Amino acid sequence: MAKTQYYTATSIDGYTADENNSLDWLFDVDGGNENPFGGFIAGVGAFAMGANTYEWVLKNDNVLDQPSNWHDLYGDRPCWVFTHRDLPPVPNANVFMVSGDVRRVHEAMMVAAKGGNVWLVGGGDLVGQFVDQGLLDEIILGIAPVLLGRGTPLLPRHLSARELVLTGNAQVGRFAYLTYAVGTPIPGRHPVATAGRVAAFQG
Repeated sequence: MAKTQYYTATSIDGYTADENNSLDWLFDVDGGNENPFGGFIAGVGAFAMGANTYEWVLKNDNVLDQPSNWHDLYGDRPCWVFTHRDLPPVPNANVFMVSGDVRRVHEAMMVAAKGGNVWLVGGGDLVGQFVDQGLLDEIILGIAPVLLGRGTPLLPRHLSARELVLTGNAQVGRFAYLTYAVGTPIPGRHPVATAGRVAAFQG
């Protein structure tokens, strides 16, 4: 069954970009010889991103002057960019500028994905709108061994441990990859077990 996924890299302290909206810190981290993104993108049929993320791709991947860079990254998959300002489209790419209710756009994305997954590239505020509508199925995090102190938050929403189930973990280079299923709260834990865990943390 197709999923709506948030796949992103983050610092240990939960930022996807530094205070200058830069990812230079990320590219300094050794990712090893494996390429988890290749396997992930193969299952994606459509994707969405916010205006700041799109502008970062335009600038850093030079896709307006070299549209082949966009196609090398994303193929011909349709992309929805959520924005309230005019942004230039990538030549010969299936990029749609939208705003408003994410549920309406999500329905269109699911149809366009043709059975593939829907990838929410970011940023966190946009992904939070999908969370608010109960439309996020999975979070995949590549956690870099970096502490930024401030920057763009990973996902500015409250999701409890009852709503997140760890389904995968792996080390790739110096990254720790964690995968969580997102769902409705599961029944509460046994109070004795919870009390024991609190006591262990308190020492």
